[in-house]
Amino acid sequence: MKKIRFMDLSFRDGFQSVLGARVKTEDFMPALEASVAAGTDHFEIGGGARFQSLYFYCQQDAFDMMDQAREVVGPNVNLQTLARGANVVGLSSQPRDIINLHAKMFKKHGISTIRNFDALNDVRNLEYSGQCINDNGLQHQIVVTLMGLPPGVSDPYPHSAEFYIDKVKEILEAHISFHSLCFKDASGTTPPATIYETVKQAKKLLPEGVDVEMHTHCTAGIGVTSLMAAIEAGADVIDVSMRPVSGGTGAPDILTMWHQLKGSEYTLDIDYEKYLEAEEIFIEAMDKYFMPPEAKETNPFITLSPMPGGALTANTQMMRDNNCMHLYPDVIKAMREVVERGGYGTSVTPVSQFYFQQAFANVTQGPWNRITDGYGKMVLGYFGRTPAPADPEIVKIASEQLELEPTTAVPVDINDANPELGIEPARKKLQEAGLEETEENIFIVACCEDKGLAYLKGEAPSGIRYKADTTAAPQSTTTPPKSASPDAGTYIVTVNGQQYNVAVEPSAGDGATQIKSVTPAPAAAPAPAAAPAPAAAPAPAAAAGEGTPVEAPLPGSVLRIVATPGTAVNEGDTLLVLESMKMEVEVKAPGGGTVQQVHVNAGDTVKTGQVLVSI
Repeated sequence: MKKIRFMDLSFRDGFQSVLGARVKTEDFMPALEASVAAGTDHFEIGGGARFQSLYFYCQQDAFDMMDQAREVVGPNVNLQTLARGANVVGLSSQPRDIINLHAKMFKKHGISTIRNFDALNDVRNLEYSGQCINDNGLQHQIVVTLMGLPPGVSDPYPHSAEFYIDKVKEILEAHISFHSLCFKDASGTTPPATIYETVKQAKKLLPEGVDVEMHTHCTAGIGVTSLMAAIEAGADVIDVSMRPVSGGTGAPDILTMWHQLKGSEYTLDIDYEKYLEAEEIFIEAMDKYFMPPEAKETNPFITLSPMPGGALTANTQMMRDNNCMHLYPDVIKAMREVVERGGYGTSVTPVSQFYFQQAFANVTQGPWNRITDGYGKMVLGYFGRTPAPADPEIVKIASEQLELEPTTAVPVDINDANPELGIEPARKKLQEAGLEETEENIFIVACCEDKGLAYLKGEAPSGIRYKADTTAAPQSTTTPPKSASPDAGTYIVTVNGQQYNVAVEPSAGDGATQIKSVTPAPAAAPAPAAAPAPAAAPAPAAAAGEGTPVEAPLPGSVLRIVATPGTAVNEGDTLLVLESMKMEVEVKAPGGGTVQQVHVNAGDTVKTGQVLVSI
């Protein structure tokens, strides 16, 4: 019987996929300790979105989190993180000095292995990053990223078994040193037959002793089947998770996979009862966090618009922040065209975010009226070669709007030549802010930019969503019977702009109440008791004589105001900057004149069409 080894994704990918990566370190350490006691010796613990999210939303240090994890698990457990090739742990591509600093700092803070991937499967982006991982004494797990394509696309090659094996051959021909290889299907959309053929052929190509690991998600409903296909083709390691962050947008559960393998020629060789206990501890530890309903769904539409588990809930959480969750179905539908015309890069961070941002812009501002910065630079080649050439029409529009020429240069060479990137510019920002110039702080500023500085200055806002962060108002004024708990009834619960019908009933015998059901509220549901702040409400259109109104082109929040009342502006001058879905959107003057009034404040949430400025 073949023992299949596994890595537990709960404390990195699980947090990102199901809870938008917003989890406090101290809350999950008891579950990590329980998992080690149950027998797990391999965890994914940081990197990816769990680096930035700690600074952006949790007001905590990712390096401190890694140190605490190493202390809990002891010296022998394999702690693994996720890196995005030349992007390391940020959305922006980095120069060589930051790429090397990434490996150095993660080794210093207790990491054993770094999983290194490139969303475009451009092997050039894995060469230097892989070298740094090896040179700094870490295990290098190199990755080929997978994705299923929707029916009817014009070029099926970029995501076929043949394409993936060609990438394995490129890796071997580039003589990149690596210890294991992972096939990463972040959206859980790759057909199991493709996974089987890919793993089977890869095992024949790879040197003896190189493990093949399989990663997938349950969003499309085929996660367990995909892992089984990989196992039967010869995979040595699979990625699993634990409740409450398994299933749905997360990975298959370890106990589910144990059950799946019963009676077969394979085993996970675990003590079921110990893991059942570890999961119960984990469930209790995470109970205070708000669980987005879509995080636990099986969504067949993901096969048409491959949104990875790690980005789906992060994006829906941002849509709740910007009061535009109602646009989510339209954005997912729009992704299909965005993926195809953009060159079929794998929908995994940062490309998944580029796809989502462009789809969001297409929905809110009209198809291809605005090319977003990340998507535009991707189709122009600034992040590497897309698996297939991007649509020439989209390339032309991107070049005109971003005022950039297409390039075939190696991204790290482009980044090395950029005077705004690297260790010294980050050091200068620390000096100007009067902050300590440690290597950790330099790396935080390089990868997290202004939000990293805000954390280091103690100015980072909290963005964690707890169950308690809700407002409730009775749906009916009907008085419950005297025999019922005074809290029983049906309520409208609003969580960051999304409303749900919550039915509450008495618990048997103890006089307390319990939740009976939670369902999405209809669009016409009554408004919550707590009304939005006046500043966030749409401003009225400017009256005659009050100037030309300048409206918000999309929902978002006001990041900064550039032009104040009395400022003379020309057509095209920036008036203010909105932040929406991790994008900075400049709102420009439609014509020349003088700013008469600014109707919003920094930090306000605004809706599409809301008047922002009068000129």
